[in-house]
Amino acid sequence: MSEQIVGVAQMQHVLVRRLLAGNPSPFTYTGTQTYLVGGRDVAVIDPGPDLPGHVDAIIGAIGEAKIKAIVCTHTHRDHSPAAAELKARTGAPIIGCAPLILDDSGPRADAAFDRSYAPDEVMQDGARITGDGWTLEAVHTPGHTSNHLCYALPEAQALFTGDHVMGWSTSVISPPDGNMADYMASLERLVAREQDSVYYSAHGDPIDRPQRFARGLAGHRKQREGQILRLLEQKPSEIPAMVKQMYVGVDERLHPAAGLSVLAHLLDLETRGIVRHEQELWSLAA
Repeated sequence: MSEQIVGVAQMQHVLVRRLLAGNPSPFTYTGTQTYLVGGRDVAVIDPGPDLPGHVDAIIGAIGEAKIKAIVCTHTHRDHSPAAAELKARTGAPIIGCAPLILDDSGPRADAAFDRSYAPDEVMQDGARITGDGWTLEAVHTPGHTSNHLCYALPEAQALFTGDHVMGWSTSVISPPDGNMADYMASLERLVAREQDSVYYSAHGDPIDRPQRFARGLAGHRKQREGQILRLLEQKPSEIPAMVKQMYVGVDERLHPAAGLSVLAHLLDLETRGIVRHEQELWSLAA
């Protein structure tokens, strides 16, 4: 990871700068990266968490440039809350992913979501924002969340991948909104995008040879699925027990998040008729 200083814009490309928010954690790595795209006018991608000083840093980095759009990849609280303050102070519209609305019944996973997010315009797959010498095109990539969008910048052969593909860790897939089958299909879609030569993720360094990297992520998920099936071949099991065996050496603070991804795998396998469960106990279907 190249050295970054919180609040200081760092050039990635003539059209791209990144700005680190001061929210490091076991789940965000060094913090959330806000991207500034353009020059005389800019798009702000993932304005970040509601932290004192972060919007000041964004506005200071932009200087005299006009903000054409405030753009969000998804609505986790480390990505979108600062959009409201940035809009209030600059008048720029919030454009991008849809608000996330979860059903009121059943288990919920919205504790980490920004439910105050209110876009002026929701981008559909393929929709574009244009500025002076730059274009952002929405690429629908559900899986990490159902409303997740990546953004292509064809002038730089770049793709802003939010949390779908990160430069430091695999994404957490948290049901009921997170969906493993959708996540895998979205990875396949990115692998097929031969025009991208670099990924700029919300956490971690830029990713070169991105299609190879995305294929590796898909392979890793398939390995995890295989681990689950081998454990269930031995005996029925509950998720915490599987996590302890599958994530040896991983920071235990991350085990609850790992358990959500294991659950996402199990739900996908159940949909495919391969596993079943009774209460908390999972087993092979046959």
